[in-house]
Amino acid sequence: MTAPLTLSSHTTALVLIDLQNGIVNMVPEGRAAPVVANAARLAQSFRELRAPVVLVKVAFPGGPAGLDLITDAVLPLPPAMPPGWDQHVPGLGSEPSDIVVTKRQWGAFYGTDLELQLRRRGVDTIVLGGIATNIGVESTARFAYEFGFNQVFAEDATCALAPDAHEHTCTRIFPRLGRVRSTGQILAALGPAALAA
Repeated sequence: MTAPLTLSSHTTALVLIDLQNGIVNMVPEGRAAPVVANAARLAQSFRELRAPVVLVKVAFPGGPAGLDLITDAVLPLPPAMPPGWDQHVPGLGSEPSDIVVTKRQWGAFYGTDLELQLRRRGVDTIVLGGIATNIGVESTARFAYEFGFNQVFAEDATCALAPDAHEHTCTRIFPRLGRVRSTGQILAALGPAALAA
């Protein structure tokens, strides 16, 4: 049985990872559509409550600034990012009040001002969603845990390239870093105004 969840819009931010054209289009079988829809629902509610919405995107640097490490597996990224690859998907929506963070690695904290943006707004809790569960979202979550942020993972607003990778992170990793809930449970935890948004 999961413990009751209560969230304050004054101290909670929504952080959505890599819901951009190039990443979303890598997810097979149309599994990304409900993820984007749930993320958009969360974002709209957070905006209505005037709680911070952070839209993170990744743009890998090329040339000598890019990482070229020796690994056993390589992410299936195109050799050159086509136009619009790093633009957030239209279904996510965007408002001038949103905080946009461009990262160059898997996690959204390394080499960015994300922590500063959250701290200066008095945020102590983040709701995390995005793609991919076991890469960008999990990497961000590990940093957030070490920085002392409480975390809630929107399980149905995240997915991985493979369903078993999503399942592993949601059942084995996320429960050690925070609380795993559905979009509906998160909105309910923010109160009636969030559900009505």
